[in-house]
Amino acid sequence: MVEVFKTNVRARRHARLLLHQIHQNFQEYHANFDLEDCDKILRVECQSRFIQPSPLIQLLAAAGFRAEVLPDED
Repeated sequence: MVEVFKTNVRARRHARLLLHQIHQNFQEYHANFDLEDCDKILRVECQSRFIQPSPLIQLLAAAGFRAEVLPDED
């Protein structure tokens, strides 16, 4: 399962801190940022279960950032 989020994270140091928090709180998730993309993408993958967007959005919000799920464009 993969979920993609649009964020307002701009600095690499913020992205690194957020990734550390994500990986601590959601140990089965593999996450990365694409700060070069205009939507400052956060991509989260999990092999063993569905990804719950709300806790990730709340985690970013607690750190002062916004995130929203990008809809599938199939």
